[in-house]
Amino acid sequence: MTTICVYCSSSDAVAPVYLAAARDLGTQIAARGDALVYGGADLGLMGALARTVHAGGGRVVGVIPHAFRERGIAYEAADELIVTRDLRERKAQMEARADAFVALPGGFGTLEELLEILTLRQLRTHTKPVVLLNTGDFYAPLLALFAHFYREHFAKPFDGLYHVAADVPDLFAYLDTYRPTVAPSKWFTPDER
Repeated sequence: MTTICVYCSSSDAVAPVYLAAARDLGTQIAARGDALVYGGADLGLMGALARTVHAGGGRVVGVIPHAFRERGIAYEAADELIVTRDLRERKAQMEARADAFVALPGGFGTLEELLEILTLRQLRTHTKPVVLLNTGDFYAPLLALFAHFYREHFAKPFDGLYHVAADVPDLFAYLDTYRPTVAPSKWFTPDER
């Protein structure tokens, strides 16, 4: 069993195409016998994903800050619901339990989680796969910003840092063939400047 950490939106106001992608991912996680670890909410893509994994007989681990659970937005049906002090502890718990990371479309919280896990990958803290599910070309502006980082030497290009998946089959094809690689040093040498 692979435990897949999914970062995604808790907004119920998003377009149906994004909810469909979350359900498709959830269906495949359950069908493969994998487990889900995610932010623990019962709203938006988070809720659609968790309910779909459960509907398929899969295991759901939610990790939610105490303050969010107090608001009544936790997915209480999770097989395991971990209540943390805050968002920082939530991210640490999700990272520790994950074998792979997937970012579905999302807002500031999703972006913050994704960028932290990419930074940790860049700093060689982990060698786990990171995948952006690019539903509807959602991540095109972010990928353009990443390309700008590389052009301006604020970051080094590294093919193993993340994978951009067009759809769920592409995502799992990548995970199934993933081989860990160590990132190059993030710091430029004088001859690389």
